[in-house]
Amino acid sequence: MIPPLAQLGKTDMLVSRLGYGSMGIRGPRTWGVRVVDDAGADQILNAVLDSGINLIDTSPDYGASEDRIGRFISHRRDEYYLATKCGCVYTQQEDHLQLDHVWNRQVITKNLETSLRRLRCEFVDILQFHGGDAETLKREGLIECLRDLKRSGKVRFIGVSTSLPKLPGMFDLGVFDTYQIPYSLVAPEHASWIQKIGQAGAGVIVRGGIAQGGPDAVIARPAVNDVWQKANLDQWIDGSTSRAELILRYTLSNSDCHSTIVGTCDHRHLAENIAAVAKGPLPPELCNELRQSVAAVLATQ
Repeated sequence: MIPPLAQLGKTDMLVSRLGYGSMGIRGPRTWGVRVVDDAGADQILNAVLDSGINLIDTSPDYGASEDRIGRFISHRRDEYYLATKCGCVYTQQEDHLQLDHVWNRQVITKNLETSLRRLRCEFVDILQFHGGDAETLKREGLIECLRDLKRSGKVRFIGVSTSLPKLPGMFDLGVFDTYQIPYSLVAPEHASWIQKIGQAGAGVIVRGGIAQGGPDAVIARPAVNDVWQKANLDQWIDGSTSRAELILRYTLSNSDCHSTIVGTCDHRHLAENIAAVAKGPLPPELCNELRQSVAAVLATQ
């Protein structure tokens, strides 16, 4: 089963509606409890491409992620679109990766140079600000910096990974080809902005579109579980539908969501996600019922 494709805004990219978020292949001495070794990263990255997924999202502050992409799949570079980030300052401590974000030209250009070297490629399809705010980006001349990098051929399109309350200011700049935004059935607060951005013709890349696996996730998310239980979402689960599938298909039922990036190093989960996407969007009437159930819960919080 090959994930369906969607036009990413006004770009020339036809992206798989299921993308791959590479934070999970960040390696040891970073953060979190789930770590994959080189062999595991090699296997999952090639399995992702073999499945037909063609959008890979990464960042210079995702530990070994960029390096592993370069080592294990750069020879297949014509099979995928590559999105990375900038504004990232990171220091490897003994047992963890210390992360920060700094907004100046030196950091931006160094991030891209480092990323291209690690990724073993001559350009990235999308370079995204990893956060930031509109006033700082304007003051530091960073919009023009990204435009310069675009003109150089090292970057094809410019984007931003952001969220409320900084999203409106970023949108008002009117310069981004793509926006990466959090959104899911149990965290729908960016829904109106996804619609607004999509209608403006920009590309929408959703993160968190499977809500880290929902209530069945290996690492429990109390906020997710709380909304799920109070909205009684299990009433729509049957023997042929998992919780994660319901969440993912709900995300992709939003026509303004062009691709949702989901990270996993588990081949079974990858196959389940692809199978869920292949089933297509949920029926509109079901989406409405789910939306109303969650909205009623969130209105009391």
